[in-house]
Amino acid sequence: MDATRRFALVAGEASGDLLAGLLLQGLKGRWPGLTAGGIGGPSMVRQGFDAWWPSEKLSVRGYVEVLPKLREILAIRRQLKERLMGESRPDLFIGVDAPDFNFGLETALKAEGIRTVHFVCPSFWAWRPKKVMKLRAAADHVLCIFPFEPELLARHGVAATYVGHPLANVIPLVPDRAAARRALGLEEQGDVIAILPGSRRSEVQYLARRFFDAAVRMRAQRPELRFVVPAVPALREAIAEHARAAGLNDVLILEGRSHEALAACDATLIASGTATLEAALFKRPMVIAYNMHWLSWIIMRRKQLQPWVGLPNILSQEFVVPELLQDAATPQALADATLAWLDAPQRVQALQARFTDMHHLLQRDTARLATDAIEKVLEG
Repeated sequence: MDATRRFALVAGEASGDLLAGLLLQGLKGRWPGLTAGGIGGPSMVRQGFDAWWPSEKLSVRGYVEVLPKLREILAIRRQLKERLMGESRPDLFIGVDAPDFNFGLETALKAEGIRTVHFVCPSFWAWRPKKVMKLRAAADHVLCIFPFEPELLARHGVAATYVGHPLANVIPLVPDRAAARRALGLEEQGDVIAILPGSRRSEVQYLARRFFDAAVRMRAQRPELRFVVPAVPALREAIAEHARAAGLNDVLILEGRSHEALAACDATLIASGTATLEAALFKRPMVIAYNMHWLSWIIMRRKQLQPWVGLPNILSQEFVVPELLQDAATPQALADATLAWLDAPQRVQALQARFTDMHHLLQRDTARLATDAIEKVLEG
């Protein structure tokens, strides 16, 4: 076993950076001399990753929203491909989510004889059925975080392994609300709402003001409510500006610390995405919302295969939490749906039981399963 492996990774946003950081921790346990470089964020850097570009460069969602950044993103991919095929040729490339960026890169690297692994199966079963064909061409192996995915991929000739969700091993089954509140300087009594308007600039642009306008309406009904807002560092000031514009001057805006915010809250108003699964693992009731450019919305709706958008609902195969999307995501509707959780303790208790079952389902020895699969790929 070669302990001095060289891997390349690309993680394209905050959630991918978090997953990749946990994966790198396991990989370094198997290959202590491992070196890794590519595109990543602070969680990966803390594991010794050499970030040639920051992951936020790729953090764009939507069809219209990506256009202003498209030239820069394509230039980064071209430069990265040249580097990986030349002076920094890796033993293995791992694309962490970000399929629109990674699939083309993986396909090119695979054609050059570089082994490729894709971590997090794209949700072709919910949104983009054609993606699975691109995935087959791009990846030698797929590491899946949901248990039903390997069988679906096998039908399309894609080799895959269920490794569980890394966060299911990090987030406790019973989060300590009181400890989280102390850590954030919040009083242990009283209701706290966590507001998570997304980790991409385009998400903040379309969602933050709606969320804070909803918070103003909630505060009008319950003056004692407190709001905590974890923010990606690069977006902290933009989020604070939206809060001030809405007239919320006492909202607690954090730099990162989303897990503490979710542990501390009684309910969360949250952008659709990976963070909704984190909220479910923290057993927190939520209202999932999304809003984007109208043209992007029309395109995405045509690709939707299931009635659910939020991951907790997709995994449950029913609407266990509300989803308010596009025009339905009005400040008043968001406020009403969020406050409804505070008045329904039995409903919250039932939801927590569902989320506990989900937590057990996703809890696996991810580091060992992932490194075992990667080692087999390396051995051919």
